[in-house]
Amino acid sequence: MATHMARPSAQRGGIVMMLLFWVLLMAVGTWWIHGGLEDMMRPNANVVHTLPTGEPVTLQRNRAGHFEAPGRINGEPVTFLLDTGATYVAIPADLASELGLEPGRSAWFNTANGRVEGSLTELDEVSLGGLKVHNVQGSISPNMERDIVLLGMSFLNLLTIEIQAGEMVLSLPEP
Repeated sequence: MATHMARPSAQRGGIVMMLLFWVLLMAVGTWWIHGGLEDMMRPNANVVHTLPTGEPVTLQRNRAGHFEAPGRINGEPVTFLLDTGATYVAIPADLASELGLEPGRSAWFNTANGRVEGSLTELDEVSLGGLKVHNVQGSISPNMERDIVLLGMSFLNLLTIEIQAGEMVLSLPEP
C-alpha cells in the first residue's frame, strides 16, 4: 500500500519539475528577446543618448574585450570601436560615401591585415557621448569589412584616457 501512495506524489514532483523547467526556459527566452544578450555584447549602447555636453564618458568592455560605443561623425550616427593602435579615425569606404566624406590625398596604412592604400579626410565633428571634437583627421579605408569606425588616436589623443578594471573613462583635458 505504501508503494501505491508514493506514485502520485512522485508524479506530482515530476510535473512540478517539468513546469519549473518551462517557466525558467520562458524567463530566459524573454530576457534574450528583451536585449539581455545585446546588453552583454554592446554594454555601451546608451552612451550616445545619456550624457550632457562635456561630461566624461565611461565605457565597459564588451564580451569580446573591446570598447565599442555609438557615436557621431558630422552629426550622423556610427558605431565606434576604440583602437589606440589606429593613427586616425578609420572609416570604411562605403560608410564614408554614405556620410558624404570627401577623400583627400592618397596614403598607405599599416593595418593588422597588412599594408593598404586609402585616403585622408577631414572630419568636421566627431562625438562620443557628451564629448565633441572638431576638425579631426580621418582616413577612408576601402578594405574595411564592417560598418564599424575605428576611433583612433587622431581623436583619442585629444582626450584624457583612464583604463581600470574593464572600464575606460574618456574626458576632455582640464583647461
